[in-house]
Amino acid sequence: MSFAAAIASALPSGSDRGRGAVCGGVMRVALLGAGTVGSQVAKILIQQGEYLDRRIGAHLELAGIACRHPEKAAFPWIERSLLTTDAERLCAEADIVIELIGGIEPARSLILTAFDHGASVVTANKALLALHGDKLFAAAAMHDADLYCEAAVAGAVPVVRALRQSLAGDAVKRIFGIVNGTTNYILDEMAVRGVSFDEALRSAQEKGFAEADPMNDIDGYDSAAKAAIMASLAFHRYVSQNDVNISGIRSITQDDIRDAADKGRVIKLLAAAERSDAGIRAYVRPVLVPGSHQLAGVRGSFNAVWVEAEAAGQLMFYGRGAGGAPTASAVVGDLVTVAGNRLQGKADPSIPLHSNVPVLPVPENRFRRGDGAFPLLEDLERI
Repeated sequence: MSFAAAIASALPSGSDRGRGAVCGGVMRVALLGAGTVGSQVAKILIQQGEYLDRRIGAHLELAGIACRHPEKAAFPWIERSLLTTDAERLCAEADIVIELIGGIEPARSLILTAFDHGASVVTANKALLALHGDKLFAAAAMHDADLYCEAAVAGAVPVVRALRQSLAGDAVKRIFGIVNGTTNYILDEMAVRGVSFDEALRSAQEKGFAEADPMNDIDGYDSAAKAAIMASLAFHRYVSQNDVNISGIRSITQDDIRDAADKGRVIKLLAAAERSDAGIRAYVRPVLVPGSHQLAGVRGSFNAVWVEAEAAGQLMFYGRGAGGAPTASAVVGDLVTVAGNRLQGKADPSIPLHSNVPVLPVPENRFRRGDGAFPLLEDLERI
């Protein structure tokens, strides 16, 4: 008898698909999206299935994979019979839904459908959470379900789990970091190889780090979405991407890079959020980082996030912030947590969304300027 079969025979069966109901010891997992990340999630679930079953104490059954063009999902580890275009049906029948299709719609509607049918959700959809996260977390709470999103911020870097769980009893004062691998790669190429912005961007596109239309990355919108999510988690108050003051890297030149180097600094695009007695502020901008600071050594497409809390002090989280396998690792980590909660008949509390703490605009005089056009990292270390 296989381990999955042993679990199925040992646990009680039931027809109720609500939270905590594990039908015959089996949890049905619906995967929405079979792209770069989705295909890697499927690979982990299929190739490491028995290991995951042992970790959880129940069998994870990959019930189906929804994608727009099943004929293009030509991965040797995915059985054709798992592929479907009917994402809504999968959401209605699953115990846990993994949403990896991105964008606002139909992702938002499918997640709400999953909650309506008693499922919990794991998502990597930063854009959706940054614009509609308050409504999604409220829906999760209403249905007593989990909504987990580790992969939405920094790929395999476990900053969401740290903010949501490890630092739950602490008061976070500020958080900032490199959360976009594309822009970090471009700035790194400009600094190390001495190439122009356009040349560095072309290199990023050739290596798959940048999209054909790189606007979301180089103009700071991707980082802003992640800043909004981190601020919401850190300060227990929903912050929208629309609340984030954004400045990207499109206008940075080799002269800027050389001027920074002459001062013993490097330019990094940082996403930041801080809380003071007045309220919460969030912003994205290029910053002059001292060459001796840990963030200065974050190279290529890697990510790093710096957190400062009252009791814990200064913490740094570092690792691969993008790519199919690293992001899939974060997704499956969330899946294991959600499945464990479901097996125990519980859901973790949704993020408290306080409405009495104002989200403030960033004033023009917020940053002391260096000799050039960019603020200093020290500006982020004072409130």
